[in-house]
Amino acid sequence: MADVSINIRDNGPYLVKGGVVVLDADGNSYEVKDMVALCRCGHSANKPFCDGTHKTAEFQSAPRANG
Repeated sequence: MADVSINIRDNGPYLVKGGVVVLDADGNSYEVKDMVALCRCGHSANKPFCDGTHKTAEFQSAPRANG
């Protein structure tokens, strides 16, 4: 099994690395890629994927893990 990681980008998307399968609400899968950027701002025209709209929407979020 490949290593999977999720990187939370400051003011941007979740970067998911490791060839994960992304499923819609009906269980249908999107094309499997080694890395995908998932929208966090809610403004993408290509949900669930990021299209860069967070920049013009001025989305701000920079969470940090405790520990």
